[in-house]
Amino acid sequence: MVVEDDIDGTTHSSYPVVVEDNVYDDINNETDYTEELDDSYPVVVVDYSFTPNVVNHPQDKVLVRVDNATAETLNSPVTTIFLPILYIIVVVVGLPANAMALWVFLFRIKEKHPSAIYMANLALSDVLFAIWIPLKISYHFNGNDWIYGEGLCKVLVGFFYGNMYGSILCIACLSVQRYRVVVDPFSEQNNKVAIGVCVSIWVFIWTTTIPLYQYDHTVRVKGLNITTCHDVTAIWDKNDTFASIKFPYYYFILMSTVVFLIPCIVIVVTYVLMLWHLEKKIVCNVNSTAAKNRHKALVLIATVLVTFLVCFIPSNIMLVIHYYLLSIGETNTGYSFYIITLCLASLNSCLDPFIYYFVSDDFRKHVKNTLLCRSRRTLKRIEYVEKHCRNNKSDGSGNTESSRGGE
Repeated sequence: MVVEDDIDGTTHSSYPVVVEDNVYDDINNETDYTEELDDSYPVVVVDYSFTPNVVNHPQDKVLVRVDNATAETLNSPVTTIFLPILYIIVVVVGLPANAMALWVFLFRIKEKHPSAIYMANLALSDVLFAIWIPLKISYHFNGNDWIYGEGLCKVLVGFFYGNMYGSILCIACLSVQRYRVVVDPFSEQNNKVAIGVCVSIWVFIWTTTIPLYQYDHTVRVKGLNITTCHDVTAIWDKNDTFASIKFPYYYFILMSTVVFLIPCIVIVVTYVLMLWHLEKKIVCNVNSTAAKNRHKALVLIATVLVTFLVCFIPSNIMLVIHYYLLSIGETNTGYSFYIITLCLASLNSCLDPFIYYFVSDDFRKHVKNTLLCRSRRTLKRIEYVEKHCRNNKSDGSGNTESSRGGE
């Protein structure tokens, strides 16, 4: 975007002018307040996803003027209608589905195994993120005006990225575990290792989100009379833009490569080897259940693939592009697409329950029983009846064979 700098009459790319606090009350006034500024006032660069901490700056709060294209996006139905509808879907579908999944993993499944442990942690991550989404819905329906303060904005941003990268790591661990089970079904399932891995993931995610709490994410936008949360960024030095965004720049580059790209490669390699092993079993006719396992693996792979194509790949690519452009002082012209991809990333909370469903037979059975409101006592009776019927059936077939042998 191009904004005119009223201080020296020149035109800069993406450089709006800071306005004093005392003009907040007159935000709708048509007076050009920038005419009163002198060279002692800083010039602010507008970006879209991160706001540096300005506590030590002479102006604790500033008004940031954005270009017409950005203003239109912030006022458009894309951000005020489409995005909140997607977030509503996440709350209505993702929150109860993951809450029920978490309950099933913790209280219904008796024999805990590594896959269940990874899926339980994935469900917990989705639940912890989904409970904050109503604030995001209110924010967008309110015309992208954040009214809940800087602290809650940081919490929302922290849980958003924590859920994204925590989910990627859990899915990667689950994929490796599924490969081990397919290749060697009788291998020892070490729950302690799975628990240790999950604890390490949580520690890593909480540690890496600390930088997100070191900067202000709310920005007051001149002319729109709104306070954005994580949608507009102020950079203080137009001559050295990288100095103002180096910490978020390193954070997102690190997370997009180490926590997204590497697990993505691991998942792809794991599923390729899994399919190769199952195909080998089918050709050799070593295992009669190989065809069934292959079908289950294909469904699981398709579910994970959709999750990455919709939620993780677009958002991480746009994050890298966005901060690279910002680091060299260029404007991200794909602002609308960037905002949409970040919203789509939250849909993983709706897709993760399908992963649970296709991975675990126990999960499918217990979800069905939970939806039918069957108690544990009822389940024990059903299991007893089914077992008794199977025994009677086997006894009957055995007696028939004996009688035929006597004939």
